Amino acid sequence: MEFEPKNIIVTGGCGFIGSNFVRHVVDNHPEVHVTVLDKLTYAGNPENIAGLPADRVELVVGDICDEDLLDRIVPGHDAIVHYAAESHNDNSIADPGPFLRTNVEGTFRLLEACRRFGVRLHHVSTDEVYGDLALDDPARFTEETPYRPSSPYSSTKASSDMLVRAWARTFGVRATISNCSNNYGPYQHVEKFIPRQITNLIDGARPKLYGDGLNVRDWIHTEDHSSAVWAILTQGRIGETYLIGADGERSNIDVLRAILEAFGRGPDDFDWVRDRPGHDRRYAIDPSKLRRELGWEPAHTDFAEGLAETVAWYREHEAWWRPAKAATEYHYGSIECYISLRD
Repeated sequence: MEFEPKNIIVTGGCGFIGSNFVRHVVDNHPEVHVTVLDKLTYAGNPENIAGLPADRVELVVGDICDEDLLDRIVPGHDAIVHYAAESHNDNSIADPGPFLRTNVEGTFRLLEACRRFGVRLHHVSTDEVYGDLALDDPARFTEETPYRPSSPYSSTKASSDMLVRAWARTFGVRATISNCSNNYGPYQHVEKFIPRQITNLIDGARPKLYGDGLNVRDWIHTEDHSSAVWAILTQGRIGETYLIGADGERSNIDVLRAILEAFGRGPDDFDWVRDRPGHDRRYAIDPSKLRRELGWEPAHTDFAEGLAETVAWYREHEAWWRPAKAATEYHYGSIECYISLRD
């Protein structure tokens, strides 16, 4: 039987992927009220949900580790969709502490709240928990692939996935998990790969590329991620994990050169930088289970078209990303210096 939630909490709903999910729900499911719970760290921006109807979306500023807050807001909701996470690999290498607190302790606190109040949970995770694949390996990640996380970020996400499975089996928490490939689209923080390259080019700067640029990521438009999460929340089997992907494997250098082309720049108009420690080589998602069981299909299958729309969005929304740009580049400079000194 399909689950029909009327009141949901979206943790991290002011972040990139979370806010796109909130917008997806508002646009496609008018019967659903959304409570956004967000700590509003540097990656959480209330402008991401600005303009949404106040009778449909409520913002609660707070920490998912705050047990008293969860006890106040969780009752009366049907489900929690858990996006909140520290998610930037470079930051996790420089300072793992916040990743442990948010990704592990935060998930534990939410699971306990769901257990106390009988609320369903969908836990949003990443394909990075599986480690990486060789460039010439024909295999892709499946729900049965063993976990081999490489970074402090991916190891804390792997830990949170294990907690969800344990609470589902031991305590009967009604939970599902999704592991998704790399997202792109509007509202993504400028620290991430695609928006950082786009905004550098808007500023007339030369983009930078780690290592040899051959690392492969499996890209999906964030709107497709949102529709998949809704399908899992409402139709997925309790206790199951579903992998979300759109058959979008591309090397970092190919993505960067596509962005350069969109700006009329030459294919080699960028700078190489030293590779980061433990840099995963290739990610690849097999979404067969999701498509077979729930009938989900991605709508944004033309990466070039989606990338062009994303470039246009950042050109048109400079006021949105400009306040974070200088601090991001300063931070990146510190990380790149740290990597160089470490080696």
